[in-house]
Amino acid sequence: MRGINTSVNDLRRKVYAEVARLSYEYEDGDLQKKMPEIPYRVIPGEVSVYRDSVFLERAIVREKVRMAMGLPARTAAEEAPVYQGAEECVKPEKYYQPPLIDVIKFACHACPDNKIMVTEGCQGCLAHPCKEVCPKGAIEIKNGKSVIDESKCIKCGRCLSVCPYGAIIKLERPCAKACGMNAIKSDEYGRAEIDTEKCVSCGMCFANCPFGAITDKAQIFQLIQAIRSEVPVYAAIAPAATGQFGPDFTPEKMRPAFKALGFEDVVEVAIGADLCTIEEAKDFVNEVPDKLPFMATSCCPAWSVMAKKLFPEYANCISMALTPMVLTGRLIKKEHPGCLVAFIGPCAAKKLEASRKSIRSDIDFVLTFEEVMGMFEAKEVDFKSLPDDDTMHGASGDGRGFAVSGGVANAVVNCIHEMYPDKEIKVAAAEGLANCRKLLAQAKAGKYNGYLLEGMACPGGCIAGAGTIQPIAKSAASVAKHKAVSTNAHATASQYKELLEAIDETYKNKPE
Repeated sequence: MRGINTSVNDLRRKVYAEVARLSYEYEDGDLQKKMPEIPYRVIPGEVSVYRDSVFLERAIVREKVRMAMGLPARTAAEEAPVYQGAEECVKPEKYYQPPLIDVIKFACHACPDNKIMVTEGCQGCLAHPCKEVCPKGAIEIKNGKSVIDESKCIKCGRCLSVCPYGAIIKLERPCAKACGMNAIKSDEYGRAEIDTEKCVSCGMCFANCPFGAITDKAQIFQLIQAIRSEVPVYAAIAPAATGQFGPDFTPEKMRPAFKALGFEDVVEVAIGADLCTIEEAKDFVNEVPDKLPFMATSCCPAWSVMAKKLFPEYANCISMALTPMVLTGRLIKKEHPGCLVAFIGPCAAKKLEASRKSIRSDIDFVLTFEEVMGMFEAKEVDFKSLPDDDTMHGASGDGRGFAVSGGVANAVVNCIHEMYPDKEIKVAAAEGLANCRKLLAQAKAGKYNGYLLEGMACPGGCIAGAGTIQPIAKSAASVAKHKAVSTNAHATASQYKELLEAIDETYKNKPE
């Protein structure tokens, strides 16, 4: 539902803006007084616009506020004030309480899952092919209409395929349908429940839940507290940011816009993408096929975690190259010792990546574009009125292209062609975790020996991440435009490549 301003998205952004405003204005003792006021500003008046009950809507907003501050969601059976545990969030070093993604149970619609049903479109035709093809005799004709006996139906879908009117449909729970890990199940009340052992935190479930019942935890409050401290905080901006904040947020406005939020300065993560490209190119040439049957890219954390969970015997085939986020964080901290770094990107899984012990010292905060939009609203930043700053240079077009599916592999291929002109490289790519699983299954069977495999958890790549705002096609066009004005075409021209070994060698094999 990216790019459509639904009531679900509207509520999320209002909550993020209120939490941001609370943090910017925070003084000791404010939480107990001001947190309870937020639901009444988000849902004003006596009549709910979104649900049957204004009280239910405010209760849901309370839990969204808690999760936006990194606190756990609660059930309807728990009695406690909204600010319970919130004082811990005053500390900039406070991280979210796991799990990262959770279900607000009393917001869940308990959607029917995997159910075949006959709609009013049934015309009661004479042929009734639906009945004829049903292998279990689950369809009868009653009062001239087809009726499915749920106790006999095996959900094979044959009736759907033969109905001449398309009057039979299959209902699937949207969150479960979007989950490529089959991590969504039902609790005893039929509500969605996330199997944390399977979940890789890609966020596709909350991006596709039409009731806004699933959400991820955030560090908005903590980040702003850090910005208000005396420690400089740098924003590391992912390549997918181009165009995310509307037409007035041009690349020339990026640095002034983030400085208006209180950041010390801004660095493009595409610079780190160039360094990642060089590392992956070297690894591929040195290890495939002599040491490894194939090599898979490392930049998408949901893809790499999925691969290690489901195909542990091929964990060593995932590139050991540090991700662009981490490389950029280390570059910033090498240049500005003692600073803090906030990664601003499209991805929920990056929050999980940054929580690893080996990464926590490099990336202090991770916020999505949607969460940062709440900060812009809280500060009332008018992009049009900001001065232009045309100093965001240094990244290659290929580095900026990491944001789009196929971009990582393309960057590595171009790098290999420049560094090793005689080296042949074959590529296979997949987007969406279900397709990524198929890709790795085929690789396991030997179909992709000698290949570079690119996996992107989100269909479309990073521009389709769970924390994005704009339509995917529009974002792809913005990235292409930004690539075209890059200083360099390929990663091999990066001015930072001489620092790669210095910042990376010490940490490369550090345990997670």
